[in-house]
Amino acid sequence: MERKTLITLLLSVFIALLGIGIIIPIMPVFATELGASGFSLGMIIGAFSISRGLLQPIVGSLSDRWGRKGFLIAGLFIYGIVGLLIPHATSVVNLIAIRGFHGVGSAMIVPIGMAYMSFLAPAGHEGRYQSYLNIAIFSGIGCGPIIGGLVSDLLGFRSVFYVMALLSFIAFILVLRNMPDQSVREPSDAPGLLRNMGLMMKNRLTLGILIARFATMIAMVPTMAFLPLLMTQRMSASGFQIGLVIACRTLVNAVLQVPAGKFADKHDKLVLLLAGSVCVSVSIMMVPFMGSFALMLLLYCALGLGEAIIWPVLGAYASLEGKKRYGHGTMMGVFSLAMSAGVFTGATLAGYSMDSWGIDWAYFSTASAILVFTLAAAFLITIGETREAASAVEDVR
Repeated sequence: MERKTLITLLLSVFIALLGIGIIIPIMPVFATELGASGFSLGMIIGAFSISRGLLQPIVGSLSDRWGRKGFLIAGLFIYGIVGLLIPHATSVVNLIAIRGFHGVGSAMIVPIGMAYMSFLAPAGHEGRYQSYLNIAIFSGIGCGPIIGGLVSDLLGFRSVFYVMALLSFIAFILVLRNMPDQSVREPSDAPGLLRNMGLMMKNRLTLGILIARFATMIAMVPTMAFLPLLMTQRMSASGFQIGLVIACRTLVNAVLQVPAGKFADKHDKLVLLLAGSVCVSVSIMMVPFMGSFALMLLLYCALGLGEAIIWPVLGAYASLEGKKRYGHGTMMGVFSLAMSAGVFTGATLAGYSMDSWGIDWAYFSTASAILVFTLAAAFLITIGETREAASAVEDVR
């Protein structure tokens, strides 16, 4: 039963994220044709993050009590509907509303998948199990832009959204038919969502983990949504070339997930977090200086390397906190809220910087913000781990 759950979960998440990945090279171009400015483009991404962020803790907490399969099915169905709606958007406002609805579906997929993996992970293997889910996520997003670029070049960009819808409905059917009916539930006397969130804000270790997740997600908008504009303007890049650059970043991340997850389970997670964040910040800072497709490709591979270090580390941290204190679904829901807050902040910061000072500053401001917030998170994590170590010594005495 556990193996069947694991295989079905990973395959469905891969298919769903493949559908998301194929629209990455197309969405900024489509939005620009509807009249989107840099700030509007950021808001199109931000609407997705706001709705997803607000719902993720609620969905995660409810899944601890009601089970997770129903939420996963609903989220995949919404993804399919969104793919059918986007090509019919007639204004930026329409697109923002559809992307907000898209975020509702997203709140029921990745956080639920993370909660499943957290529940299934044996003690001491949290990083490795989260890396399995990350492989599905990044393989889907990584392969998607290549397919999306090719479909757009051959059939037109609107057809890409219909492919997204088809893939999402396939994943929906897969989970509906193959995911075991047995629900994964937490104890009924577990603390409620608001109480748990209050405890998280008071716990230095948990707060540091959430800030670190927030910080590393600031990178998503400029590195994904703004890159097609930069490469089109400066390199006259094709849809396939843009998709390949984005894909290399995510595929490098996917390939390195398992070794990075195993490494995170055995070594100092905080050191790895700092090393990965520095790599990511420097890579983003260098984006505007890349003058060719080949150089951009290599730089995005370096970006993928940094993220490959970070993702299993933070996933393992969150999994351990969920097991010890808050419940798997609740912790992963709030953890995902921090992700969405980071994406929204990145969208706002990058959009404002682009409109005020040019597209280069979207990358400079993003890289600086990531570094500052990560250092703050590392400070809190250090305090939290020191307090836990001291408390463990007192318990022994």
